[in-house]
Amino acid sequence: MRYVELNRESIEQALSEWSPRQAGAGVVALLPEAEKDRLPVLQAACRQYGLGLVGAIFPALIRQEVFLSQGAWLLRFDQMPPRFLLPAVNATGDAAGAVVAAAREGLQHCSAEAPKPTLFMFFDGMVPNVASILDDIYLELSNRVEYGGVNAGSETFQPMPCLFDETQVVGDGVLGLLLPGNMAPTLEHGFQQPEHAMSATSTEGNRIAMIDWRPAFDVYQEIIKAQYGIDLRRDNFYEYAVHFPFGILRANGEVVVRIPVALTDDGSLYCVGEIPENAMLVLLQAPAAGAHGCIARLADHLCGAHGAMRGTQLLTFYCAGRRMHLGADAEKELIALRDETAVGEMGGALSLGEIGSTVRWGYPMFHNATLVCSPWPMT
Repeated sequence: MRYVELNRESIEQALSEWSPRQAGAGVVALLPEAEKDRLPVLQAACRQYGLGLVGAIFPALIRQEVFLSQGAWLLRFDQMPPRFLLPAVNATGDAAGAVVAAAREGLQHCSAEAPKPTLFMFFDGMVPNVASILDDIYLELSNRVEYGGVNAGSETFQPMPCLFDETQVVGDGVLGLLLPGNMAPTLEHGFQQPEHAMSATSTEGNRIAMIDWRPAFDVYQEIIKAQYGIDLRRDNFYEYAVHFPFGILRANGEVVVRIPVALTDDGSLYCVGEIPENAMLVLLQAPAAGAHGCIARLADHLCGAHGAMRGTQLLTFYCAGRRMHLGADAEKELIALRDETAVGEMGGALSLGEIGSTVRWGYPMFHNATLVCSPWPMT
């Protein structure tokens, strides 16, 4: 992992100092939204050096324990893993089929004797049906791969081309990488499940129209008032919603977080991520920084899966909604993660939704408010 300023001199210096010894080398790049207009400089440099390039644009970057709006992370591979970039992934009507076909093509280039690869996916945050796509991908690929990923794009949730390779930048799509088996990601959120549950009795995609056969906002208001004493109104909805997300209860005991981001005139709530009709919901209170052992558990799972992390590099994605909830305390979680893992360098980005499971070899799900971490090979 190499952090660079996004100018030609800094990029060329980083690429020339690397000097991979074989053909097929490449770079996975993470850029912040504020630097998106400088992407052509990076693309031109990679073409000049004969390097493959794929990457994504995010609201901000992570460097150690700090969120940054400038520069870029270059995640370098001496041998680029199989990858694919699919623009307008829903245009054909079979988004999962397109991803599965591309992944199967890539798997032909993975050694059967090597550890199980990880299908790591970068979705444009404007793709509305990531959760459904993941379900359909798993039906086809099952446990042939491990799963991880994040949503890229603008924190304003306005359309913006955010996925790229060495020649193009596209939107409404997905970028996939078949990462080596020693890079399987770990995900945590630290939310605790309350006892009271309710039913999402009318939904459409990421819209909740009815909860227990009543307008969703009415029920949301009442529960927040009863449990937390907060007088939630339309004029302060955006002030409180990020602190009180919904949780979808899964049969395996996992809670999948959904942050409400919009309220309509008819009392419907829009969330980041789909809500299946008749899903069992709970109202969550976003935890304080590091609450419920979240960071310690994340570090334990990383070390359990990959061995001692001391002095290594850690790729880290941190949910934008989680940072909005915690404010300045979000950086305290990053500091705690570095301390718990003892990694030498931590880099990554602020994400708009995360893909993975809170249990090893678990079913891949689309989450909000989580951290996703993966060891990155030293180069």
